Amino acid sequence: MRKITRELKISRNRVRRILAGNGKSRDTPAAAPVLQKKEHASKLDPYKEIVASLIQKYPKITAQRVYESLVEKGYDGSITICRDYVRSLRGSSKKKTKIIMVETDPGQRAANDWSEYYVPFTADGQKHKVIFFSYILCFSRRQYIVVVEDKTQQTLFRELIAAFIYMDGIPREIKADNQKACVDRWEPGNPQFNRTYLEFATFYRFKPLTITPYTPVENLKIERPFWYLEQSFLNGRDFKDLEDLKNQLQHWLTNVNDVRIHGTTNRRPIDLYAEELPHLQALPTTHYDTAAVVHRVVSIESCVYWEGYHYVVPRKYISNLCTVRVTTNQLIVYSPSGEQIACHPLAEKGRKERYVGQHRRSATLSDPDIDDVIQRLESFSPDMHLYIDQIKQHKRRSWRNHLTRLLALKIDYQVEDIVQAVRRAWQYKIFDCGPIETFLKNNSEPRYIDKIFLKPRSNNNE
Repeated sequence: MRKITRELKISRNRVRRILAGNGKSRDTPAAAPVLQKKEHASKLDPYKEIVASLIQKYPKITAQRVYESLVEKGYDGSITICRDYVRSLRGSSKKKTKIIMVETDPGQRAANDWSEYYVPFTADGQKHKVIFFSYILCFSRRQYIVVVEDKTQQTLFRELIAAFIYMDGIPREIKADNQKACVDRWEPGNPQFNRTYLEFATFYRFKPLTITPYTPVENLKIERPFWYLEQSFLNGRDFKDLEDLKNQLQHWLTNVNDVRIHGTTNRRPIDLYAEELPHLQALPTTHYDTAAVVHRVVSIESCVYWEGYHYVVPRKYISNLCTVRVTTNQLIVYSPSGEQIACHPLAEKGRKERYVGQHRRSATLSDPDIDDVIQRLESFSPDMHLYIDQIKQHKRRSWRNHLTRLLALKIDYQVEDIVQAVRRAWQYKIFDCGPIETFLKNNSEPRYIDKIFLKPRSNNNE
């Protein structure tokens, strides 16, 4: 006993008790055999094959999503037994390190982010890239999720406004990751927010926040729900096409995501949202203008160019630099003096006709007034009328086309550069617009950053 005491560093009385207990166990007759627990019929038994097939088809499907599928097929048992059976089929998994979530006050903070998935559509059997935008209120965990076409700043502003309207209020802070639409760069320890994003934040009176680069754990309240979207919505469902996915997403958002018991708060997001709503800032009377504003030169075909399509404007604005405002469904053109001169519905993607407006490019399109063309060319320089006369003499059949092309050069080049090119052509007795175009292309800077490529009319040049 003393030797055991010294080796185990325990008291002799404890050793004595252990030895006495072991001796008593040896002298006592064996106890009666333990009765095996009888297995009773379960409400889940008729559905176990369905559960196994779902796990085989969707290996990452969650027990919650399995439960929802069984309820649709008539299952009226609890989710607990369903969760236990799914766990038994998959086997035990290693426990992850627990992360403590920092909670915020009602109406204080929201978060937003994007996520991309390749989703198979049954209509064509192909996987398609789908971009989701998510916005969540950090107190109630209520979400706004929508499918978007891109991750541009204009799309971000448009969906944030839609989220504000959906939630009927604006939080005092909004946290995002280091996306280019929000943060230009990081200087030592501080993010430099994008100027336009700061204007948007000022308009809606919220403080912009971001996370430290390469630390997504700082924004888990928006990152984790994407995992739930993947497991609960994208798993165990088939989608015919993008429109079908959007319809199912809206149904899932209101009938599943809003009314589930959240794992952290242990309450339904829709119930906590009712408590958070009075703390949100009120919506403004008018919303921020998310339209893109660019400048375009009116081409010789009397059109402005935007994303592959030509939008018709009045002919008197040819070669003028006009302001173009592009909304979600319209393209509006303003004259140099600020007057609205054209408004067209935005061309649908995949549209074959490239001209939008009343006047389309065709063989019957009237040629520009040649007298007006000559008058505008002569205003370039006093010497221009001499060069025009020479073109008329040397190009008896196509001089109108050459003069029209010469005037069209004003779209891309300064008048001084055109006059210099004409004088050079006069010096070498060249009375053709083609060499002048080549000379300007090789020796002159474009007039505007947004340069437009023009195809001249096909005429027979001599």
